[in-house]
Amino acid sequence: MTAENKRFSTLLSENQNNNWVRAIDSTKIIKWIDDLFKILFPEKALETLQIEVLLNQNKADFISILSEIVKDKPTNTILDDAEAFYNSLPDLYANMQADAQAILDTDPAADCIQEIINSYPGFFAIEVYRIANAIAKRTPCLLPRIITEYAHSKTGVDIHPNATIGVPFMIDHGTGIVIGETTVIGKHVSVYQGVTLGALQVEKSMQEKKRHPTVEDHVIIYANATILGGSTIIGNHSIIGGNTFITKSVNPYSFVMQSNKNTVLNQQETKDINFFTI
Repeated sequence: MTAENKRFSTLLSENQNNNWVRAIDSTKIIKWIDDLFKILFPEKALETLQIEVLLNQNKADFISILSEIVKDKPTNTILDDAEAFYNSLPDLYANMQADAQAILDTDPAADCIQEIINSYPGFFAIEVYRIANAIAKRTPCLLPRIITEYAHSKTGVDIHPNATIGVPFMIDHGTGIVIGETTVIGKHVSVYQGVTLGALQVEKSMQEKKRHPTVEDHVIIYANATILGGSTIIGNHSIIGGNTFITKSVNPYSFVMQSNKNTVLNQQETKDINFFTI
């Protein structure tokens, strides 16, 4: 071993001993969240006893994961955190059902609840967020962020686990959506692909402040709209048009749209015009 390699090995050893770097095996976490999702939304009806067995096994896996990640907590506290999370599942499940029903009621392309549960990336991202958010409220640790980043990698929807999102919530298509940590979203809100609910300024000093917008009830935000700022409030029953850029609050029942107009020409009548593609 060269002197440089030896110095590098020593550095890695020191960092690990100082707990500066703690690698976490995410495969176990991904299996846990996938198993939980299958229990909540099985493709075939399961007997009550079988569901109980599967939930108990899932709970044991969850306790094992928490024990590996939250090493500074006593065992009894970890057990209490796990118990609190699984006690919250009935309410979480009701919220998930409400999300699915709202998508079915509003999306003309949706034919049934089963289609939404099994094939809608927006639904998956929302429900993984709800699970992560429930964990984050009780147990601040890396686990909620790892869970939502798993959904992000699968769906292209990036929802911070500490965001506050009402029920029901609807995401259509989903790809490219970003919902920041201090975002507050009300009930019956619909968001389309490419929407950003972000911070107006990105500074570490603002870590403890509200940096992301508030979206009140019954708001529709169309594709590629960008809404920034912790003091920005989108009033209830507003419609935010596609490709808009908003950094100030809008009143309830507002309709925000781009002022640019498309020009439509008949190609057969404009032979003298040269068209360029850049």
